[in-house]
Amino acid sequence: MFDLTEDQKAIRSMARDFARAEILPGAMARDRDHTWAADLYAGLSELGMMGMFVPEEYGGAGLDVLSYVVALEEICYADASVGVTMSVQNSLAGWPILAFGTHEQKLKYLEPLATGKVFGCYALTEPMAGSDAGSQRTRAEKVDGGYRLTGNKMWITNGPVADIIVTYGNLDVESRHRGVCAFIVEKAFSGYAVGKVEEKMGLRSSCTSELVYDDLRVPAENLLHTEREGFKVAMATLDGGRIGIAAQALGIAQRCLDLSVTYANERKTFGKPIAQHQAIQWKIADMRSRIEAARLLTWRAAALKDAGERCTAEASMAKLMASETANFCAYEAVQIFGGYGYSQEYEVERLYRDARITTLYEGTSEIQRLVIAKATLG
Repeated sequence: MFDLTEDQKAIRSMARDFARAEILPGAMARDRDHTWAADLYAGLSELGMMGMFVPEEYGGAGLDVLSYVVALEEICYADASVGVTMSVQNSLAGWPILAFGTHEQKLKYLEPLATGKVFGCYALTEPMAGSDAGSQRTRAEKVDGGYRLTGNKMWITNGPVADIIVTYGNLDVESRHRGVCAFIVEKAFSGYAVGKVEEKMGLRSSCTSELVYDDLRVPAENLLHTEREGFKVAMATLDGGRIGIAAQALGIAQRCLDLSVTYANERKTFGKPIAQHQAIQWKIADMRSRIEAARLLTWRAAALKDAGERCTAEASMAKLMASETANFCAYEAVQIFGGYGYSQEYEVERLYRDARITTLYEGTSEIQRLVIAKATLG
């Protein structure tokens, strides 16, 4: 059984207070206007939530992964668009540099990321390399002083605003994942450009874009880890990223449940609150049970990562269950609200759209099942 420490409870409370006072009130307007709210990230940075598990020597809060998970759930309860930027900053941009970077790379890049002075992104997905991440077609060529990258990345969260990019290129496309290298790119590097900015179904106040590498020059010292070991960097990073997406999904699911409970106790049909109808009670019971189960899986994966143990299957189980729970709860919330749930005047309509991405990015549900099956079957 999991129980939070007093410090973890304090962090969750801090995140909850900020989320409900500062983030939640403007969430629907930001979604409608596609507004990326820089002021909110300044507030999160002041609270230490943009570099939660970066050690203090590199400008971070030096906290554990479970603290990050409970804080991220609270942020996503208010607005998953804000939460996904926090998630990328911590687990996709910061963590691989912390885990695989040289001391010099950590000194240069982690402090500005952890303090929110700059934004980061994680650029792995390509037009022909999504779920099949080993099929990286972006070419990496060795040149004097470093490398030259040529190719396109797509669906990159924070792409339009990122200053620091953890990305991948392949020294030998025919060897698939065995030729992949990881790099730290700065937006000021020659040959780097932001491409098409996506119009999305949900998470509309986060920004997502294509990245274009046209003879992009990367200094030799910006190779992350070692040559041809980039795929290992990518997969290890996704373990933590999937735990973050599980936390995001939990925040969405919990918000759906809480709104549904409030509405069910207020809305009356046939002379009594709909909460007294068995059909509604069963929906509420299923929502709560799935959320509690997914939360335990997520906390367990976080605890394993904190302990330094391999957590690939556990992260996939957490991400699978939490993301499908978020979609289930969003569906049931709209059903409980009836016609009002289909209206943009009510929050559950936004939650329904935001939930949908959680079963797609950082590995679809189908990929999570493959990872879990492989770990189980050997």
